[in-house]
Amino acid sequence: MNLTIITNIIYIIASILFIIGLKRMSSPKTARNANLLSAVGMLLAIVATLLTKGLEFEWIIIGLVIGSVIGIFMALKVAMTAMPQMVALLNGSGGLASLLVGWASYHFTPASSLLTTVSTYLAVLIGGVTFTGSVMAWAKLEEKITGRPIQFAGQKIANSLLLAVLVIGGIIFCMNPAGNYPLFLIIIVLSLVLGVMVVIPIGGADMPVVISLLNSYSGMAGAATGFVIINSMLIVAGSLVGASGIILTQIMCKAMNRSLKNVLFSGFGSVKKQSSSAVKGEIKALSPQDAYLVLEAARSVVFVPGYGLAVAQAQHVVKELAELLEKNGAEARFAIHPVAGRMPGHMNILLAEANVPYEQLLEMDNINPTMETVDVCMVIGANDVVNPASRHDKNSPIYGMPIINADKAKTVFVLKRSMATGFAGIENELFYYDNTRMIFGDAKSTLQALVTEFKSGH
Repeated sequence: MNLTIITNIIYIIASILFIIGLKRMSSPKTARNANLLSAVGMLLAIVATLLTKGLEFEWIIIGLVIGSVIGIFMALKVAMTAMPQMVALLNGSGGLASLLVGWASYHFTPASSLLTTVSTYLAVLIGGVTFTGSVMAWAKLEEKITGRPIQFAGQKIANSLLLAVLVIGGIIFCMNPAGNYPLFLIIIVLSLVLGVMVVIPIGGADMPVVISLLNSYSGMAGAATGFVIINSMLIVAGSLVGASGIILTQIMCKAMNRSLKNVLFSGFGSVKKQSSSAVKGEIKALSPQDAYLVLEAARSVVFVPGYGLAVAQAQHVVKELAELLEKNGAEARFAIHPVAGRMPGHMNILLAEANVPYEQLLEMDNINPTMETVDVCMVIGANDVVNPASRHDKNSPIYGMPIINADKAKTVFVLKRSMATGFAGIENELFYYDNTRMIFGDAKSTLQALVTEFKSGH
Protein backbone atom coordinates (compact mmCIF):
# COMPACT_ATOMS: atom_id res chain seq x y z
CA MET A 1 0.00 0.00 0.00
CA ASN A 2 1.61 3.27 -1.10
CA LEU A 3 1.62 6.60 0.71
CA THR A 4 -1.12 8.15 -1.44
CA ILE A 5 -3.60 5.39 -0.62
CA ILE A 6 -2.81 5.67 3.11
CA THR A 7 -3.30 9.44 2.99
CA ASN A 8 -6.64 9.12 1.21
CA ILE A 9 -7.88 6.53 3.72
CA ILE A 10 -6.99 8.85 6.60
CA TYR A 11 -8.76 11.71 4.80
CA ILE A 12 -11.91 9.58 4.48
CA ILE A 13 -11.82 8.74 8.19
CA ALA A 14 -11.32 12.40 9.06
CA SER A 15 -14.22 13.42 6.80
CA ILE A 16 -16.52 10.91 8.52
CA LEU A 17 -15.50 12.30 11.93
CA PHE A 18 -16.24 15.83 10.71
CA ILE A 19 -19.72 14.84 9.51
CA ILE A 20 -20.55 12.95 12.72
CA GLY A 21 -19.21 15.84 14.78
CA LEU A 22 -21.29 18.35 12.86
CA LYS A 23 -24.39 16.23 13.33
CA ARG A 24 -23.81 15.90 17.07
CA MET A 25 -23.41 19.67 17.35
CA SER A 26 -27.18 19.92 16.92
CA SER A 27 -27.74 19.07 20.59
CA PRO A 28 -26.15 20.71 23.66
CA LYS A 29 -25.88 17.28 25.27
CA THR A 30 -23.55 15.98 22.56
CA ALA A 31 -21.88 19.24 21.49
CA ARG A 32 -18.79 18.80 23.67
CA ASN A 33 -18.13 15.28 22.34
CA ALA A 34 -18.84 16.59 18.85
CA ASN A 35 -16.02 19.10 19.22
CA LEU A 36 -13.71 16.34 20.39
CA LEU A 37 -14.59 14.12 17.42
CA SER A 38 -14.03 16.98 15.00
CA ALA A 39 -10.72 17.82 16.67
CA VAL A 40 -9.56 14.22 16.29
CA GLY A 41 -10.59 14.34 12.65
CA MET A 42 -8.59 17.52 12.10
CA LEU A 43 -5.56 15.98 13.85
CA LEU A 44 -5.74 12.99 11.52
CA ALA A 45 -6.07 15.28 8.51
CA ILE A 46 -3.02 17.30 9.57
CA VAL A 47 -0.93 14.18 10.15
CA ALA A 48 -1.92 12.80 6.76
CA THR A 49 -1.05 16.09 5.07
CA LEU A 50 2.35 16.16 6.76
CA LEU A 51 3.11 12.84 5.06
CA THR A 52 3.16 14.71 1.74
CA LYS A 53 6.59 14.71 0.14
CA GLY A 54 8.56 17.92 -0.36
CA LEU A 55 7.38 19.82 2.71
CA GLU A 56 9.78 22.14 4.53
CA PHE A 57 9.18 21.14 8.13
CA GLU A 58 11.19 23.97 9.68
CA TRP A 59 8.61 26.48 8.47
CA ILE A 60 5.76 24.23 9.52
CA ILE A 61 7.20 23.96 13.02
CA ILE A 62 7.65 27.75 13.24
CA GLY A 63 4.05 28.28 12.15
CA LEU A 64 2.85 25.61 14.60
CA VAL A 65 4.62 27.26 17.53
CA ILE A 66 3.42 30.77 16.67
CA GLY A 67 -0.16 29.64 16.07
CA SER A 68 -0.22 27.57 19.28
CA VAL A 69 1.02 30.48 21.39
CA ILE A 70 -1.58 32.84 19.90
CA GLY A 71 -4.35 30.25 20.30
CA ILE A 72 -3.50 29.49 23.93
CA PHE A 73 -3.29 33.21 24.74
CA MET A 74 -6.69 33.87 23.15
CA ALA A 75 -8.32 30.91 24.89
CA LEU A 76 -7.06 32.02 28.31
CA LYS A 77 -7.43 35.79 28.01
CA VAL A 78 -10.46 36.48 25.83
CA ALA A 79 -13.53 37.25 27.94
CA MET A 80 -16.93 35.79 27.11
CA THR A 81 -18.11 39.28 26.19
CA ALA A 82 -15.40 39.39 23.53
CA MET A 83 -16.16 35.94 22.12
CA PRO A 84 -18.10 37.32 19.10
CA GLN A 85 -15.13 39.52 18.21
CA MET A 86 -12.79 36.53 18.48
CA VAL A 87 -15.02 34.45 16.22
CA ALA A 88 -15.03 37.29 13.70
CA LEU A 89 -11.22 37.43 13.74
CA LEU A 90 -10.96 33.65 13.37
CA ASN A 91 -13.27 33.80 10.35
CA GLY A 92 -11.06 36.53 8.92
CA SER A 93 -7.92 34.49 9.55
CA GLY A 94 -9.37 31.62 7.54
CA GLY A 95 -10.18 33.99 4.68
CA LEU A 96 -6.69 35.51 4.76
CA ALA A 97 -5.10 32.05 4.73
CA SER A 98 -7.10 31.10 1.63
CA LEU A 99 -6.11 34.34 -0.09
CA LEU A 100 -2.41 33.83 0.66
CA VAL A 101 -2.41 30.19 -0.44
CA GLY A 102 -4.15 31.10 -3.70
CA TRP A 103 -1.70 33.95 -4.25
CA ALA A 104 1.34 31.77 -3.54
CA SER A 105 0.08 29.04 -5.84
CA TYR A 106 -0.43 31.50 -8.69
CA HIS A 107 2.90 33.26 -8.04
CA PHE A 108 4.88 30.05 -8.45
CA THR A 109 2.67 28.40 -11.08
CA PRO A 110 0.95 31.12 -13.15
CA ALA A 111 0.19 28.79 -16.06
CA SER A 112 -2.32 26.24 -14.76
CA SER A 113 -5.44 24.41 -15.85
CA LEU A 114 -8.72 26.28 -16.13
CA LEU A 115 -10.07 24.53 -12.99
CA THR A 116 -7.04 25.60 -10.94
CA THR A 117 -7.17 29.14 -12.32
CA VAL A 118 -10.88 29.57 -11.54
CA SER A 119 -10.34 28.07 -8.08
CA THR A 120 -7.45 30.46 -7.45
CA TYR A 121 -9.60 33.42 -8.44
CA LEU A 122 -12.44 32.30 -6.16
CA ALA A 123 -10.08 31.60 -3.25
CA VAL A 124 -8.61 35.10 -3.53
CA LEU A 125 -11.96 36.83 -4.07
CA ILE A 126 -13.91 35.10 -1.29
CA GLY A 127 -10.89 35.01 1.02
CA GLY A 128 -10.29 38.75 0.60
CA VAL A 129 -13.94 39.64 1.22
CA THR A 130 -14.00 37.36 4.27
CA PHE A 131 -10.82 38.85 5.74
CA THR A 132 -11.65 42.55 5.57
CA GLY A 133 -15.35 41.94 6.18
CA SER A 134 -14.49 40.07 9.37
CA VAL A 135 -12.11 42.81 10.47
CA MET A 136 -14.90 45.37 10.02
CA ALA A 137 -17.31 43.15 11.98
CA TRP A 138 -14.70 42.93 14.75
CA ALA A 139 -14.24 46.71 14.72
CA LYS A 140 -18.00 47.27 15.04
CA LEU A 141 -18.36 44.77 17.88
CA GLU A 142 -15.25 46.09 19.64
CA GLU A 143 -16.61 49.63 19.16
CA LYS A 144 -13.48 50.73 17.32
CA ILE A 145 -15.92 52.21 14.82
CA THR A 146 -19.61 52.98 15.19
CA GLY A 147 -21.92 49.99 15.39
CA ARG A 148 -24.54 51.84 13.36
CA PRO A 149 -24.67 51.43 9.57
CA ILE A 150 -22.18 53.57 7.67
CA GLN A 151 -23.91 54.71 4.50
CA PHE A 152 -23.39 57.27 1.76
CA ALA A 153 -25.17 58.35 -1.40
CA GLY A 154 -24.82 55.86 -4.23
CA GLN A 155 -23.39 53.18 -1.97
CA LYS A 156 -25.34 50.30 -3.50
CA ILE A 157 -24.38 51.45 -7.00
CA ALA A 158 -20.72 51.67 -5.96
CA ASN A 159 -20.82 48.15 -4.50
CA SER A 160 -22.54 46.80 -7.60
CA LEU A 161 -19.91 48.40 -9.86
CA LEU A 162 -17.13 47.04 -7.67
CA LEU A 163 -18.57 43.54 -7.88
CA ALA A 164 -19.03 43.88 -11.65
CA VAL A 165 -15.39 44.92 -12.08
CA LEU A 166 -14.30 41.91 -10.05
CA VAL A 167 -16.40 39.54 -12.14
CA ILE A 168 -15.21 40.98 -15.45
CA GLY A 169 -11.65 41.08 -14.19
CA GLY A 170 -11.96 37.48 -13.09
CA ILE A 171 -13.13 36.38 -16.53
CA ILE A 172 -10.24 38.17 -18.23
CA PHE A 173 -7.79 36.72 -15.72
CA CYS A 174 -9.05 33.15 -16.15
CA MET A 175 -8.74 33.43 -19.95
CA ASN A 176 -5.02 34.26 -19.72
CA PRO A 177 -3.65 33.79 -16.17
CA ALA A 178 0.04 33.63 -17.14
CA GLY A 179 0.09 37.11 -18.62
CA ASN A 180 -2.14 38.92 -16.15
CA TYR A 181 -0.21 39.24 -12.90
CA PRO A 182 -1.01 42.99 -12.53
CA LEU A 183 -4.71 42.21 -12.99
CA PHE A 184 -4.44 39.49 -10.36
CA LEU A 185 -3.02 42.00 -7.87
CA ILE A 186 -5.86 44.40 -8.70
CA ILE A 187 -8.37 41.60 -8.00
CA ILE A 188 -6.76 41.05 -4.59
CA VAL A 189 -6.99 44.74 -3.69
CA LEU A 190 -10.58 45.10 -4.91
CA SER A 191 -11.67 41.98 -3.04
CA LEU A 192 -10.29 43.50 0.17
CA VAL A 193 -12.12 46.74 -0.56
CA LEU A 194 -15.37 44.86 -1.27
CA GLY A 195 -15.17 43.16 2.13
CA VAL A 196 -15.14 46.55 3.82
CA MET A 197 -17.90 47.94 1.62
CA VAL A 198 -20.37 45.10 2.20
CA VAL A 199 -20.07 45.13 6.01
CA ILE A 200 -19.97 48.85 6.92
CA PRO A 201 -23.64 49.45 5.95
CA ILE A 202 -24.79 46.66 8.28
CA GLY A 203 -25.86 47.67 11.80
CA GLY A 204 -24.82 46.09 15.08
CA ALA A 205 -28.23 44.45 15.53
CA ASP A 206 -27.47 42.24 12.53
CA MET A 207 -23.97 41.20 13.62
CA PRO A 208 -25.03 37.64 14.61
CA VAL A 209 -26.17 37.06 11.02
CA VAL A 210 -23.06 38.72 9.56
CA ILE A 211 -20.71 36.57 11.67
CA SER A 212 -22.56 33.43 10.59
CA LEU A 213 -22.39 34.49 6.93
CA LEU A 214 -18.67 35.31 7.13
CA ASN A 215 -18.10 31.90 8.68
CA SER A 216 -19.75 30.40 5.62
CA TYR A 217 -17.56 32.55 3.36
CA SER A 218 -14.42 31.29 5.10
CA GLY A 219 -15.54 27.72 4.42
CA MET A 220 -16.21 28.42 0.74
CA ALA A 221 -12.82 30.10 0.42
CA GLY A 222 -11.22 27.06 2.02
CA ALA A 223 -13.00 24.70 -0.38
CA ALA A 224 -11.81 26.76 -3.34
CA THR A 225 -8.27 26.60 -1.96
CA GLY A 226 -8.60 22.83 -1.78
CA PHE A 227 -9.09 22.76 -5.55
CA VAL A 228 -6.06 25.04 -5.97
CA ILE A 229 -3.66 22.75 -4.10
CA ILE A 230 -5.55 19.54 -5.01
CA ASN A 231 -6.35 18.56 -1.42
CA SER A 232 -9.58 16.60 -1.03
CA MET A 233 -9.62 17.01 2.75
CA LEU A 234 -9.65 20.79 2.47
CA ILE A 235 -12.44 20.61 -0.10
CA VAL A 236 -14.58 18.47 2.22
CA ALA A 237 -13.90 20.54 5.35
CA GLY A 238 -14.47 23.84 3.54
CA SER A 239 -17.70 22.59 1.98
CA LEU A 240 -19.04 21.48 5.37
CA VAL A 241 -18.23 24.85 6.94
CA GLY A 242 -19.67 26.74 3.98
CA ALA A 243 -22.91 24.76 3.89
CA SER A 244 -23.48 24.75 7.64
CA GLY A 245 -22.77 28.49 7.78
CA ILE A 246 -25.36 29.21 5.10
CA ILE A 247 -27.94 27.03 6.87
CA LEU A 248 -27.26 28.81 10.18
CA THR A 249 -27.52 32.17 8.46
CA GLN A 250 -30.95 31.26 7.11
CA ILE A 251 -32.04 30.12 10.58
CA MET A 252 -30.90 33.44 12.04
CA CYS A 253 -32.75 35.40 9.35
CA LYS A 254 -35.91 33.38 10.03
CA ALA A 255 -35.58 34.16 13.73
CA MET A 256 -35.70 37.86 12.86
CA ASN A 257 -38.40 37.42 10.19
CA ARG A 258 -36.13 39.05 7.63
CA SER A 259 -34.49 37.98 4.39
CA LEU A 260 -30.74 37.82 3.91
CA LYS A 261 -31.09 40.53 1.26
CA ASN A 262 -32.78 42.77 3.82
CA VAL A 263 -30.00 42.16 6.35
CA LEU A 264 -27.25 42.96 3.86
CA PHE A 265 -28.78 45.96 2.13
CA SER A 266 -31.41 47.55 4.38
CA GLY A 267 -29.05 49.52 6.59
CA PHE A 268 -30.97 48.39 9.67
CA GLY A 269 -30.64 50.97 12.43
CA SER A 270 -29.38 53.83 10.25
CA VAL A 271 -32.65 55.70 10.69
CA LYS A 272 -34.77 55.53 13.79
CA LYS A 273 -38.33 54.99 12.69
CA GLN A 274 -41.08 56.66 14.63
CA SER A 275 -43.40 54.29 16.39
CA SER A 276 -47.01 54.54 15.36
CA SER A 277 -48.06 54.19 18.98
CA ALA A 278 -46.21 56.25 21.55
CA VAL A 279 -44.98 54.34 24.59
CA LYS A 280 -47.37 55.08 27.44
CA GLY A 281 -47.18 54.47 31.15
CA GLU A 282 -44.58 55.00 33.79
CA ILE A 283 -41.51 53.14 34.89
CA LYS A 284 -41.98 51.20 38.13
CA ALA A 285 -38.67 50.49 39.84
CA LEU A 286 -38.12 47.77 42.40
CA SER A 287 -35.33 46.96 44.83
CA PRO A 288 -33.68 43.50 44.92
CA GLN A 289 -35.07 43.03 48.44
CA ASP A 290 -38.64 43.59 47.27
CA ALA A 291 -38.02 41.41 44.21
CA TYR A 292 -36.94 38.60 46.55
CA LEU A 293 -40.37 38.58 48.21
CA VAL A 294 -42.00 37.95 44.83
CA LEU A 295 -39.47 35.30 43.80
CA GLU A 296 -39.74 33.52 47.14
CA ALA A 297 -43.45 32.94 46.51
CA ALA A 298 -43.02 32.03 42.82
CA ARG A 299 -43.43 28.49 41.58
CA SER A 300 -42.33 29.09 37.98
CA VAL A 301 -39.45 31.40 37.00
CA VAL A 302 -38.06 31.98 33.51
CA PHE A 303 -34.78 33.81 32.87
CA VAL A 304 -34.32 35.60 29.53
CA PRO A 305 -30.59 36.28 29.07
CA GLY A 306 -29.19 38.90 26.72
CA TYR A 307 -25.90 40.59 25.96
CA GLY A 308 -26.13 42.49 29.26
CA LEU A 309 -25.69 39.18 31.07
CA ALA A 310 -22.42 38.65 29.24
CA VAL A 311 -21.24 42.20 29.95
CA ALA A 312 -21.92 41.77 33.66
CA GLN A 313 -20.36 38.27 33.61
CA ALA A 314 -23.30 37.16 35.69
CA GLN A 315 -23.77 33.66 34.27
CA HIS A 316 -22.47 31.90 37.40
CA VAL A 317 -24.59 33.99 39.75
CA VAL A 318 -27.77 33.44 37.74
CA LYS A 319 -27.12 29.71 37.85
CA GLU A 320 -26.76 29.91 41.63
CA LEU A 321 -30.04 31.84 41.88
CA ALA A 322 -31.77 29.23 39.70
CA GLU A 323 -30.55 26.47 42.02
CA LEU A 324 -31.83 28.34 45.08
CA LEU A 325 -35.21 28.82 43.40
CA GLU A 326 -35.43 25.09 42.71
CA LYS A 327 -34.55 24.30 46.33
CA ASN A 328 -37.39 26.63 47.28
CA GLY A 329 -39.81 24.56 45.20
CA ALA A 330 -39.90 26.65 42.02
CA GLU A 331 -39.27 25.53 38.45
CA ALA A 332 -36.38 27.52 36.92
CA ARG A 333 -35.84 27.67 33.16
CA PHE A 334 -33.92 29.76 30.65
CA ALA A 335 -35.53 31.11 27.46
CA ILE A 336 -33.02 31.45 24.63
CA HIS A 337 -33.76 33.68 21.64
CA PRO A 338 -31.83 32.68 18.47
CA VAL A 339 -30.32 36.16 18.03
CA ALA A 340 -29.77 37.12 21.68
CA GLY A 341 -26.22 38.36 22.14
CA ARG A 342 -23.79 39.18 19.37
CA MET A 343 -23.21 35.85 17.68
CA PRO A 344 -25.13 32.62 17.01
CA GLY A 345 -25.47 30.59 20.20
CA HIS A 346 -23.90 33.31 22.36
CA MET A 347 -26.25 32.76 25.31
CA ASN A 348 -25.98 28.98 25.09
CA ILE A 349 -22.19 29.20 25.31
CA LEU A 350 -22.37 31.67 28.18
CA LEU A 351 -24.69 29.51 30.26
CA ALA A 352 -22.85 26.32 29.36
CA GLU A 353 -19.71 27.90 30.81
CA ALA A 354 -21.59 28.16 34.12
CA ASN A 355 -22.69 24.50 33.78
CA VAL A 356 -26.39 25.33 33.58
CA PRO A 357 -28.14 21.99 32.84
CA TYR A 358 -29.02 21.59 29.17
CA GLU A 359 -32.57 20.61 30.09
CA GLN A 360 -33.17 24.10 31.49
CA LEU A 361 -32.29 25.82 28.20
CA LEU A 362 -35.43 26.18 26.10
CA GLU A 363 -35.75 27.70 22.65
CA MET A 364 -38.18 30.51 21.98
CA ASP A 365 -40.80 28.31 20.30
CA ASN A 366 -40.81 25.92 23.26
CA ILE A 367 -41.10 28.51 26.03
CA ASN A 368 -43.64 30.90 24.48
CA PRO A 369 -46.70 28.59 24.71
CA THR A 370 -46.17 28.28 28.47
CA MET A 371 -45.31 31.91 29.25
CA GLU A 372 -48.81 32.79 30.53
CA THR A 373 -48.37 30.22 33.31
CA VAL A 374 -45.03 31.69 34.44
CA ASP A 375 -45.08 33.54 37.76
CA VAL A 376 -41.93 35.61 37.16
CA CYS A 377 -40.05 36.25 33.95
CA MET A 378 -36.66 37.80 34.69
CA VAL A 379 -35.14 39.63 31.69
CA ILE A 380 -31.39 40.02 32.20
CA GLY A 381 -29.73 42.41 29.79
CA ALA A 382 -32.04 41.56 26.88
CA ASN A 383 -33.94 44.28 25.05
CA ASP A 384 -35.13 43.94 21.45
CA VAL A 385 -35.86 40.19 21.72
CA VAL A 386 -38.63 40.87 24.30
CA ASN A 387 -40.10 44.05 22.81
CA PRO A 388 -43.88 43.60 22.27
CA ALA A 389 -43.82 46.32 19.59
CA SER A 390 -42.67 43.64 17.15
CA ARG A 391 -46.16 42.13 17.29
CA HIS A 392 -48.30 45.19 16.56
CA ASP A 393 -46.31 48.30 15.60
CA LYS A 394 -45.97 48.21 11.81
CA ASN A 395 -43.70 51.27 11.86
CA SER A 396 -41.24 49.65 14.22
CA PRO A 397 -37.97 48.42 12.63
CA ILE A 398 -38.42 45.11 14.46
CA TYR A 399 -42.04 44.61 13.39
CA GLY A 400 -42.66 40.95 12.58
CA MET A 401 -39.60 39.66 14.42
CA PRO A 402 -40.55 36.71 16.64
CA ILE A 403 -39.85 37.53 20.28
CA ILE A 404 -39.92 35.79 23.63
CA ASN A 405 -43.33 36.67 25.05
CA ALA A 406 -41.99 37.89 28.39
CA ASP A 407 -44.86 40.37 28.70
CA LYS A 408 -47.37 37.53 29.04
CA ALA A 409 -45.86 36.33 32.34
CA LYS A 410 -47.70 37.30 35.53
CA THR A 411 -44.77 39.45 36.67
CA VAL A 412 -41.76 40.68 34.69
CA PHE A 413 -38.48 41.79 36.27
CA VAL A 414 -36.15 43.66 33.94
CA LEU A 415 -32.52 43.96 35.06
CA LYS A 416 -30.82 46.90 33.35
CA ARG A 417 -28.20 49.50 34.12
CA SER A 418 -30.31 52.27 32.60
CA MET A 419 -33.13 52.97 30.17
CA ALA A 420 -30.73 52.88 27.20
CA THR A 421 -32.05 51.26 24.03
CA GLY A 422 -30.80 48.00 22.54
CA PHE A 423 -29.11 47.38 19.17
CA ALA A 424 -32.27 48.33 17.29
CA GLY A 425 -32.14 51.80 18.83
CA ILE A 426 -35.83 51.85 19.83
CA GLU A 427 -37.57 52.13 23.17
CA ASN A 428 -38.96 48.94 24.66
CA GLU A 429 -42.62 49.30 25.58
CA LEU A 430 -42.36 46.25 27.85
CA PHE A 431 -40.65 48.47 30.42
CA TYR A 432 -43.88 50.49 30.83
CA TYR A 433 -46.30 47.58 31.21
CA ASP A 434 -48.32 47.27 34.43
CA ASN A 435 -46.84 43.86 35.22
CA THR A 436 -43.23 44.99 34.68
CA ARG A 437 -40.83 46.12 37.38
CA MET A 438 -37.41 47.58 36.58
CA ILE A 439 -34.44 46.66 38.78
CA PHE A 440 -31.70 49.12 37.91
CA GLY A 441 -28.02 48.43 38.44
CA ASP A 442 -25.32 45.98 37.48
CA ALA A 443 -26.94 42.61 36.72
CA LYS A 444 -24.34 40.63 38.63
CA SER A 445 -24.73 42.79 41.74
CA THR A 446 -28.52 42.57 41.54
CA LEU A 447 -28.49 38.80 41.18
CA GLN A 448 -25.96 38.49 43.97
CA ALA A 449 -28.23 40.54 46.22
CA LEU A 450 -31.11 38.16 45.43
CA VAL A 451 -28.88 35.17 46.18
CA THR A 452 -27.95 36.74 49.52
CA GLU A 453 -31.62 37.27 50.37
CA PHE A 454 -32.41 33.60 49.68
CA LYS A 455 -29.45 32.35 51.69
CA SER A 456 -30.27 34.56 54.66
CA GLY A 457 -33.92 33.49 54.50
CA HIS A 458 -35.29 37.03 54.68
